[in-house]
Amino acid sequence: MAYDHAEQEQLDELKAWWKRHGKLVILVVVAFFASLTAFQGWRYYRATQATAAVTLYGQLERADQAGDGKKARAIAAQIVDKYGSTAYAVLASLVAARHAFAGGDLVEAKARLQWVTEHAREEEIRDVARLRLAAVLLDEKKYDEALKTLETKPVDAMTGLYADLKGDIFLAQGKVPEARSAYQLALDKSQADSPYRATLQLKLDSLGEAR
Repeated sequence: MAYDHAEQEQLDELKAWWKRHGKLVILVVVAFFASLTAFQGWRYYRATQATAAVTLYGQLERADQAGDGKKARAIAAQIVDKYGSTAYAVLASLVAARHAFAGGDLVEAKARLQWVTEHAREEEIRDVARLRLAAVLLDEKKYDEALKTLETKPVDAMTGLYADLKGDIFLAQGKVPEARSAYQLALDKSQADSPYRATLQLKLDSLGEAR
C-alpha cells in the first residue's frame, strides 16, 4: 500500500511538473527537430549546388582548353551568378579574368579579380587574384593603384612574386632605386634552383650598379 501511495505521489508530482513545464519541453523538442531538418535540408542544398557547379565547371575547362574565351567567360558568369557560394565560382572567375585580359577587356578582368579577392576563402587564392589585378592595373598605367593593391602582406610563397611586380611598377614610374630593391628582394626570396632567378638577375643587371 505504501508503494502504491508513493507511486501516486510521484505521478502527482510529474503531472504538476508537466503542467508547469510541458509547453516548454514541447517547444524545445519541436525546435530541435526543426533545426535538424533545416540542417539536413541545407546540406542537401549545398550538395546539389556543388554538383551543378562542378558540371558547369567541367564545361568551362573544356572551353578553356579549346581556347574558346568567349564561351569560357559566359560559363564562368553562370557559375558565379548561380553558384557563387561554391569554390568553383572562385576558380571560374580566375579563368574568366585571364580570358578577359587576353581579349583586351580590362574592365571585366579587373571586376572578376576583385570578386575573387572579396569572396575566396583561401588566402593564397586571394593573393593570386591581387597579384593579377595589380598586373592589369600596371598594363593600364595605373601605377599608384597597382602598388596599393600589393600593399597587403601575402603568404610567404608569394612574397617574391609580389616584389618582382612591384619592381616592374617602380621601373615604369622611373623609380630605379626602388625597383632595384624590389628585384633584389624577389631574387632573395626565390629558390636557389629556380629558373626564375635568371630573369630576376637580368632585371637587376639591366638597372646597372647602384649609386
